[in-house]
Amino acid sequence: MHVFRGFHHAALAPACALTIGNFDGVHRGHQAMLALLKVEAEHRGLPSCVLTFEPHPRDFFAAQAGKPELAPARIATLRDQLSELQRCGVDQVVVLPFDQRLSRLSPDEFVREVLLDGLGARYVLVGDDFRFGAKRAGDYATLDAAGDQLGFDVARMNSYEVHGLRVSSSAVRDALARGDMDAAAALLGRPYSISGHVIHGRKLGRDLGFRTLNLRFHHRKPAAMGIFAVRTHGLADSPLDGVASLGVRPTVEDAGRVLLEVHCLDWPASLGAEGGYGKLVRVELLHKLRDEARYDGLDALTAAIRQDAENARAFFASLHVQTRRQTTRDRI
Repeated sequence: MHVFRGFHHAALAPACALTIGNFDGVHRGHQAMLALLKVEAEHRGLPSCVLTFEPHPRDFFAAQAGKPELAPARIATLRDQLSELQRCGVDQVVVLPFDQRLSRLSPDEFVREVLLDGLGARYVLVGDDFRFGAKRAGDYATLDAAGDQLGFDVARMNSYEVHGLRVSSSAVRDALARGDMDAAAALLGRPYSISGHVIHGRKLGRDLGFRTLNLRFHHRKPAAMGIFAVRTHGLADSPLDGVASLGVRPTVEDAGRVLLEVHCLDWPASLGAEGGYGKLVRVELLHKLRDEARYDGLDALTAAIRQDAENARAFFASLHVQTRRQTTRDRI
């Protein structure tokens, strides 16, 4: 998959089959749309292309209004978003900076400057709630009329539902906000996860007796926050069970930056004490144990971490029992 920052790049295909959206989380509704886009692209002999935006348009408008609280919580980092798009088989992704000029384009200007002149769209697939252009003035009917006039095909995909629930990024955010990781996994089609390179931290966990792997979450409002039972991929031949904190570490640091701190319950001796640094890992957040909390001193924090580790071990033990029972039923 090729990724482009903007569309002024010589390697960008001169024509494409396109879909447009923020694709936060790349949930099952997104996946269904991308599958349809691939079919249509292959039928036309065109590369499949996703146009997305960074920052999220609502992040931009919230900052412009001086009201950061209006920005949506972020499900996925750009890294994870692109990784999932690649897994869905997309040929190319164009990440368009959402700025003042782009926000002021009329629907007609957006079609001509971005879709046609910038991307060479010959087929455009959108969702049933698609809006575009300044003040969200354009909709599917606007786009369809433009396609009829300017010579590109337009199609609309209806909402995707799971057990009668419309799958959307908002629904995923709601599930993560209430700590319902099973519901989030059902909407995403996979366990919710965060990936990144392990970075050096303050080494406080080591001093407290709980060595941690630190990953940055590059947005101030993650959709999930708290303490979780997790599974880490990328450190050893098999995934490692652990406990993790996703948040701002209110007891030891109140800088506002968001960190995912992972303590592996059984650290492989083969990695050595410093073996995790610099590695690209993926951490699945499987079960929420509790909310993040502020403690009166490091002794209270250490006791809380010890209890979290015990609770995580109990969760994984129950998971193994359920797996054994299911395996037995399958054999019968």
